[in-house]
Amino acid sequence: MNDMTVLKEVLATGPGGEAEGDTLALEPSEEFVVSPSIEAVTERALAYLHTGYAVHLSGPAGTGKTTLAFHIAAQLGRPAVLLHGDHEFGSSDLIGRESGYRKSRVFDNYISSVFKLEEESRALWIDNRITTACRLGQTIIYDEFNRSRAEANNPFLSILSEGVLNVPRLHGRGEGYVSVHRNFRAIFTSNPMEYAGVHRAQDALLDRVITIELGHYDRDTEIAITARRSGISKHAASRIVDLVRLCRSEGREPYYPTIRACVAIARVLAHRRADAVATDPVFCWACRDILSSALRRDAVTETVLTDQVAKLISRVCDDDRSMGDSPVRTTGRSRPRRSSRSART
Repeated sequence: MNDMTVLKEVLATGPGGEAEGDTLALEPSEEFVVSPSIEAVTERALAYLHTGYAVHLSGPAGTGKTTLAFHIAAQLGRPAVLLHGDHEFGSSDLIGRESGYRKSRVFDNYISSVFKLEEESRALWIDNRITTACRLGQTIIYDEFNRSRAEANNPFLSILSEGVLNVPRLHGRGEGYVSVHRNFRAIFTSNPMEYAGVHRAQDALLDRVITIELGHYDRDTEIAITARRSGISKHAASRIVDLVRLCRSEGREPYYPTIRACVAIARVLAHRRADAVATDPVFCWACRDILSSALRRDAVTETVLTDQVAKLISRVCDDDRSMGDSPVRTTGRSRPRRSSRSART
């Protein structure tokens, strides 16, 4: 999650005040930066979700998929459950597992000369997050779901097509299927296949979701986010954004710098009270360190890297242009207000 995404994150409770597991109650944040492009994607995603379909946000790392997923989920007004894809996941990690046993004994001594003992052991079943969400009609946010192996995600096939969750280990107890609540919704995010640690998602699952391809934000949106997340001026934020966008065009795939790099540089400048100008040493070394993965070539020395960054900074600062991207509307104050529990972008 993100402090500009969720204004308030509290543990959801049941009617009696008991906690409902790892459920999150989300509210729309006043700190979320809204642009026409973000509004358009949000509107499309909500249209699919309200119609009953699952949504899949696909795109490179750093394009705001998780942030957007939380923003969309908050609009649904339902408790949300967060999952992170993991290579070690099995189906039981998602739907539930047997944990421990319950024993019962019956003593029959109705006749004094007759003694009878009956003992029964029964495995205890514990629902995991998907099963709980299906039962209660919660929203699942499955972040980077393709970091889990394809077979681990098989429970979603029947959930999204037949509206039932198959729980084989409960068949002997007369409840081998869980009916999916009519308010259940799912939002998936994924990174491209060429990323390390990513598995190929099964076609059957992709056929059951509606995929929205995301790319980097437009320039004005990136400037607004950078300024909002750091507190620096929009003029300084525009120079940082222009520098990062220049690196994208000259960097090596797939290590293009993202909006995270913009925010990181901006926060360093705000902390050190520095300025986004070519003569400021803080700006220069922050850009060199943060953008090095995008600019570095094989066997490049630190001196060459420093020269590369200096040239890019000079190009941006000498050409202090104003590009005419779409206007951006931001809500809330100029500086972000952090909730009591915030998470990373």
